[in-house]
Amino acid sequence: MSLPPSSPDPRHDGFVRVRGAREHNLKGVDVDVPRDVLAVFTGVSGSGKSSLAFGTIYAEAQRRYFESVAPYARRLIHQAGAPKVGSISGLPPAVSLQQSRSAPTSRSSVGTVTTLSNSLRMLYSRAGDYPPGAERLDSDSFSPNTAAGACPHCHGLGQVHRTTEELLVPDPSLSIREGAIAAWPGGWQGKNLRDVLDALGYDVDRPWRELAQEDRDWILFTDEQPVVTVHPVRDADRIQRPYQGTYMSANRYVLKTFADSKSQTLRAKAEKFLRSEPCPVCGGARLRPEALAVTFGGRTIAETARLPLTELAEILAAHEGDSETARVLTDDLRARIATITDLGLGYLSPDRPTPTLSSGELQRLRLATQLRSGLFGVVYVLDEPSAGLHPADTESLLTVLDRLKEAGNSVFVVEHQLDVMRHADWLVDVGPLAGEHGGQVLHSGPVAELRGVEGSATARFLFDEPRVERRVREPRGRLKVGPVTRHNLHDVTAELPLGAFTAVTGVSGSGKSTLIGAITEDLPGVGRLVVVDQKPIGRTPRSNLATYTGLFDVVRKVFANTEEAKERGYGVGRFSFNVAGGRCETCQGEGFISVELLFLPSTYAPCPECGGARYNQPTLDVTYRGRNIAEVLDLTVESAADFFADDDAARTILRSLRTLLDVGLGYLRLGQPATELSGGEAQRIKLASELQRARRGHTLYLLDEPTTGLHPADVEVLLRQLHGLVDAGHSVVVVEHDMAVVAGADWVIDMGPGGGDAGGQVVVAGPPAVVAADPVSRTAPYLQRLLGR
Repeated sequence: MSLPPSSPDPRHDGFVRVRGAREHNLKGVDVDVPRDVLAVFTGVSGSGKSSLAFGTIYAEAQRRYFESVAPYARRLIHQAGAPKVGSISGLPPAVSLQQSRSAPTSRSSVGTVTTLSNSLRMLYSRAGDYPPGAERLDSDSFSPNTAAGACPHCHGLGQVHRTTEELLVPDPSLSIREGAIAAWPGGWQGKNLRDVLDALGYDVDRPWRELAQEDRDWILFTDEQPVVTVHPVRDADRIQRPYQGTYMSANRYVLKTFADSKSQTLRAKAEKFLRSEPCPVCGGARLRPEALAVTFGGRTIAETARLPLTELAEILAAHEGDSETARVLTDDLRARIATITDLGLGYLSPDRPTPTLSSGELQRLRLATQLRSGLFGVVYVLDEPSAGLHPADTESLLTVLDRLKEAGNSVFVVEHQLDVMRHADWLVDVGPLAGEHGGQVLHSGPVAELRGVEGSATARFLFDEPRVERRVREPRGRLKVGPVTRHNLHDVTAELPLGAFTAVTGVSGSGKSTLIGAITEDLPGVGRLVVVDQKPIGRTPRSNLATYTGLFDVVRKVFANTEEAKERGYGVGRFSFNVAGGRCETCQGEGFISVELLFLPSTYAPCPECGGARYNQPTLDVTYRGRNIAEVLDLTVESAADFFADDDAARTILRSLRTLLDVGLGYLRLGQPATELSGGEAQRIKLASELQRARRGHTLYLLDEPTTGLHPADVEVLLRQLHGLVDAGHSVVVVEHDMAVVAGADWVIDMGPGGGDAGGQVVVAGPPAVVAADPVSRTAPYLQRLLGR
């Protein structure tokens, strides 16, 4: 739809005007959003707000940028498709900051994410104190991630993996045949190694502890790989011929599996037999000796990188006058650090690995990097930047968003946090519900004007925050956790009530996840332990909601039982997109092909052969109640529940679908690829999979920020399920920042008082009212505000 002739020139009227947006569930949406403001896009999960902000506005800005690149690259980019929208006018260049759903590697650190490492390396290269006669090194020589800088012994990891006889043979009273060498594989492979040892002349029936130490060392640690003829013992029912068997020591097998295996299960098993310790050559510093010989302010670069950022800034200030080069480089470093400390992350050190950071910490580090970039006149499109943030940290975040806006940028934020909405200049509320019941803009304007909008789930919480219902439960016992000494926790002990709902709170980096990470099934009173985290349910489009929950197995059986499938001889395997036969061979059943963009991250585009259906045409010809298998996978959970409602053959499917509806995921499609799911959605899928199992005995459920990415209306739905588990006699422990959840808990453990070295203690533990009254707790004022309503 084009703008009416009376409209002012869109380049100068100060609005981004979207006309006819139809991406995903959007129903021909028209919306005007002013530039140079903080605009929040909100609505229940699955309402279409991300489709509007990311799938339409950001995608169109990116497409227009791509139009300016070389024709060859543009041809590849066109495969990724343009957003379904009539027109967008007044759109500046855009920068996207989405929640990272990939797992960072162990080589990624705070320094690499923020580019502080580059500046530090440059400082040591240009202004470091070298030993007399030493050659000046370039900056790459100070990086553990380059061949020039990495310690050759540990390849720049700082740790080496070793094993011991005690780890490999936990029970020395067993013989080799009885399985004394626990690190060896099971099945035929393990039997083969035992038979090879027997053929080599070792006694495999004698208890391990009675073997000579020399023999034990050879069996476990030799690098030799002798080949011998094995004469296997014959079974009565089959003939086994002699064969040439190769021996591999337990140590060699474990290290090879850990380094090379593609199977996560095998790698995890191998890791149990390994002990990680600092590299004996570099002492854990990860660098070559010549790089560690260079100092600045009396410290090596490895020692400097271990300092908290606040302390590092003080040291840089004390040594900035040593030379003009040093002054320029230290000034730049201090300015970069100041941006990060403004976001409340001064307790982090540059060498802190990113896998140990919370999603909130990682998101704010990326924000800090953008703030330093000094861009002007762009639209920043942010995906729930408050995710994983304590209310105190959210205040720091709002300051940063204001600074981005004051620098002459537009800030468009997809958000559920009520304080962020209240702080906005402009609010776009999408709804009224999720999936096909959403996709409309209910309100686009100043925040206060949302109050009178009918059908808005947001208005109910934004202006009339509901009172928290308090339930008083008597605990059935206590669970003692600790003493825990890990990260910033030193000898910390906590007690949790059993048969109750416990919330663990505290600012980012206070030690919440570290504390609950110490809860194991071995602790008395736990019984069965279920950890529901936010890790992805898969890393490619091949993994999806239906495959993860087991729904897909039943759906395939339903299709295989149709008359048409039986006539054609199609079994259950024909309806799997993971094996040859029924799948589309062009995309190997993924429905997408990976488009490599050379200078940009690769992206997924629909398969040109099957159009994303995943199957070949003969398979798609088979229908069940008028739909083929691809069309069933394209149904939302809610639509699928209606589709299978009156079918006796699909009772198992209905049970799975109802649990997904119970945790508020009715808007997701059955075949929704794992790559499109947020961390919060992945977590709720795992919770639904667990809820559909029959439960016996007491279970302790551990959830890390289960309300991440949830609108307050969806939080209510989720809490009903979690409190239902407690009412059924189980225990629930959540790490949580949503004060509405905390206020409704039976018990609260508040960690802190600050983050990093300023945290790591239990500040106060007790019912919500006790925590709200604590003078030291950073959580107390926010909890008080809610309980005082």
